[in-house]
Amino acid sequence: MQGVRVGDYELFTAVTNRKALAPTPPMGWNSFDCFGGQAREEDIRANADYMVKHLRNYGWEYVVIDIAWYAEYSDPNKTYAIESLYMDQHGRLIPSPTLYPSSVDGVGLRSLADYLHSMDMKLGIHIMRGIPQDAVKRNLPILGSTALAGDIANAQDVCPWWNGHMYGIDSSKDGAQQYYDSIVKLYSDWGVDFIKADDMSCPYHRAEIEMLRKSIDRCGREMLLSLSPGPSDIANAEHIKANSEMWRLSGDVWDLWKNVLAGFELAELWNSHRGPNNWPDLDMLPLGRLELRPAEDGAEYGFERWSRLSRDEQLTTMTLWVIFRSPLMFGGHLPANDGWTESLLTNEEVLNITKDSRNNSQLYRTEDEAVWSAEGDDCRYLALFNLSDRTASVEAALKQMQMEGRWQVRDLWCRTDLGAVSSAVTAEIAPHGSKLFRLSPIREGSEDV
Repeated sequence: MQGVRVGDYELFTAVTNRKALAPTPPMGWNSFDCFGGQAREEDIRANADYMVKHLRNYGWEYVVIDIAWYAEYSDPNKTYAIESLYMDQHGRLIPSPTLYPSSVDGVGLRSLADYLHSMDMKLGIHIMRGIPQDAVKRNLPILGSTALAGDIANAQDVCPWWNGHMYGIDSSKDGAQQYYDSIVKLYSDWGVDFIKADDMSCPYHRAEIEMLRKSIDRCGREMLLSLSPGPSDIANAEHIKANSEMWRLSGDVWDLWKNVLAGFELAELWNSHRGPNNWPDLDMLPLGRLELRPAEDGAEYGFERWSRLSRDEQLTTMTLWVIFRSPLMFGGHLPANDGWTESLLTNEEVLNITKDSRNNSQLYRTEDEAVWSAEGDDCRYLALFNLSDRTASVEAALKQMQMEGRWQVRDLWCRTDLGAVSSAVTAEIAPHGSKLFRLSPIREGSEDV
């Protein structure tokens, strides 16, 4: 479906029998990179307030609460130091009253959703695949079924990277679909607009993805589904597209050049599978102020910092995400943003590529450079990348893009017109840097600008 222009909604609906909730790549903020599993209600509101004031007019609209909003922690500084999970009498996870004080008395995240909706924003939440192990231990009844938690759980099926707490669900058992129906109905009642379902894609859990998709489709509320984590297997591409609006291509992307660099191969691999309502996801943008509360452990992570990516590397990150049309989910603490970071998120000329471009493709990639192009309304976009550790000249010939005549070149990050070209665009680019251009045709008889 890449390159579709007319009737995107109609075409997608005809192919999938599902309403197109994401005709363009979703844009928003996710809490993981700055708060790990311990995002608090005041953190969510503060980042939402920033988005409304500074970003909403540019298309940023989703506020996503990542992992373990339902947890009680034994260590306030460790994302995975979870002591217990909060759940209702049917084994459905509910918000921690410590993290989300407004959630008590059965309110759940309704108050927070109402707050976001009042500002024309949308609420997203992270969920883990399966059913809580404690619900199985207590053998709680499944809402809408005569089955109990122990009847549907597969105790041999646990998340390979998280320290327990959830069992996979056996789709062949009575009560399995009803459990997914029950949790999605709960989120729907809260006003959730976006579900990031984790431990779904790697390894690939086809049956549970299908159960979750079915529950969303019949819950009565429109909710976008994002599958995580990567790497997603390209062999599952058609099934992924039929059951989700976006899906992760990699493991967690952090503020390290090696993580950004890996995105070029993934973008090339998945490029033909991108289109309306189907958005391969290069992961969150690790920019701004990160890990105010640690999300990870280890020598490379677990400490508060500004993004370790250089400014050139940050521009390359944004440029690749935009020219590939990945979803844009900012990972840093928005209220801490400096002018530089905010400028990356509010350049409407750059964001127009995310919102309205087509035939996005890689012209070529070597060990040291890459070139991407895309079409816009009466213009072309061109991204030149220097992947090497030294300053280098990168060139793209117009004939590679089947372009003839003379074209006016504009540097979109610098917001500067550079003059006309008729054969090639060449730029001297810093190590790990990039240039992003818009090329507009010069009509016969017009004056060069």
